Amino acid sequence: MDALSSLITRQKRGERSNVMGKYGKLDRMLMYLKILGLEEQVASLKIIHVAGTKGKGSTCTFCEAILRESGFRTGLFTSPHLIDVRERFRLDGLEISEKKFLQYFWNCWNILKENITDALPMPPLFQFLTVLAFKIFVCEQVDVAIIEVGLGGTRDSTNVIKQPVVCGITSLGMDHLETLGNTLGQIALHKAGIFKPQIPAFTVPQLSEAMEVLQERAHELMQDSQKSDIPEAFRRGLSTAYLSGRAEIVYDTFSKYYNSSAMEENSSGNLIFYLDGAHSPESMEACARWFSSVAKGNGKVSPSSLSSLRNFGNGCARHKKDKVEQSNVISKQILLFNCMEVRDPEVLLTHLVNACTSSGTHFSKALFVPNMSKYNKVTSGTSITASDGTSSDFSWQFSLQRIWEKVIHGTDPVVVKSTMMNCTVSLPPLEFLYEDAFHCSTADQRLACSAVMPSLPQTIKWLRDCVKEKPSVRVQVLVTGSLHLVGDVLKLLRR
Repeated sequence: MDALSSLITRQKRGERSNVMGKYGKLDRMLMYLKILGLEEQVASLKIIHVAGTKGKGSTCTFCEAILRESGFRTGLFTSPHLIDVRERFRLDGLEISEKKFLQYFWNCWNILKENITDALPMPPLFQFLTVLAFKIFVCEQVDVAIIEVGLGGTRDSTNVIKQPVVCGITSLGMDHLETLGNTLGQIALHKAGIFKPQIPAFTVPQLSEAMEVLQERAHELMQDSQKSDIPEAFRRGLSTAYLSGRAEIVYDTFSKYYNSSAMEENSSGNLIFYLDGAHSPESMEACARWFSSVAKGNGKVSPSSLSSLRNFGNGCARHKKDKVEQSNVISKQILLFNCMEVRDPEVLLTHLVNACTSSGTHFSKALFVPNMSKYNKVTSGTSITASDGTSSDFSWQFSLQRIWEKVIHGTDPVVVKSTMMNCTVSLPPLEFLYEDAFHCSTADQRLACSAVMPSLPQTIKWLRDCVKEKPSVRVQVLVTGSLHLVGDVLKLLRR
């Protein structure tokens, strides 16, 4: 993990990479593949290449599950990871083993280290992971590799793929504007950069500005339009596909052990986490609709979703379908939120609140918390983090709280501007979670609808203590705004 972290060339998203050398990114990628003896072997791989703004990781996961169900040996490369870097590499649907990962990692690392020059330095993190994915899939002799684009398309590290079997572009939206341009057409042109001459390409309904660009590029490269029925093996694959941190439900059984025998009968416990790494306006709306449906018990639980219904307790995870509704239990919906500073939190929170409200869901409280994971540090499932993850700077979380109060009440709360930046951050009393909604007003100069929390581990413990205090109340926590936050929560729940 330290070796991988040394390849990070930016301290936070939005900064320019400081990679030196005389070669461009794709030229470097081809040189790295040649040094590792992978150039010809990668060219002969059967590859599905997928770009897009939203849903490309899910689409890759669907493709892998379909092909595995159809009898193919599969390799899947996606990003980012939530807990362990090995999540990015799947063989036949399973994360690569630690033994194999280390074997391929050090092989690539040592050979590249021996061949670096001033003109060709070590690859930055994502380039190295992409090269490593090719190494793994070639050596493991997969029948097909499904490769998710990292960012954009034209200049992405994965775009050394010259003859994929097929390309796909998922829903396009306004994201990564600092790199891809500030219009949908410019973004679409970057994504269409993965199209190859006479290679079939598929997309979904897009806004006209994006679709026109995609169609024009496809026409230039002479791609055919094809339609066909979905085979049964495809349906089976789609029904079993699973991607952690996307529309995932986790029943926290840790709190169960605190409570009475009556509570013991409820295997799911009364603290439920709904995790979705939504971080764009479009995905936030989809997240809100999903949460509103399942939180009210309206979401149908099919075999495909059973893998995302999890119980974590004493370090163990097991898959189980639980009865969500209990007639004698009152439910409270809580938001646990953070997002990266390059996002527009007012846009994200407005879309979330409006979509939830239109579905009849209202948050009792919103909690704003710093992440544990760091942008400039690669982690594994066994990586050690600070025991409490306490931050010394909560200015971003206070900004999120101010925006939340403005979205909820329609006015900018004066109390926040004058006092919150100098506040000492501490856990609120347990009663805070159960205060009635009518207390949520800025008229009395206090913020009763939201709180800035000192750390994520303390927040999880606080929520468990709240459930212990009032076992008759079900606490439904939506965790969203950041895949980093979702990964941190999952890591804590699995301890």
